[in-house]
Amino acid sequence: MVKTITIRDEVYHKLVTIKRKGESFSQLFDRLAECQDSRQILTRLRGSVEFEDKEQMIAELSKKRAERRI
Repeated sequence: MVKTITIRDEVYHKLVTIKRKGESFSQLFDRLAECQDSRQILTRLRGSVEFEDKEQMIAELSKKRAERRI
């Protein structure tokens, strides 16, 4: 059975960046839905995304984690 879904443009562009070469959106959603927790999702996405400024991203993540601890 085929279903049609509607997503915002910005969500579509995010999904395109993590979709593997030759992978359909159905396959991408299936892969992401199989994950039980955020760590599994990150593990499955490893290598799918390239970061332009890795150091900046790490700094931002560290800041967010510190804010959550307070």
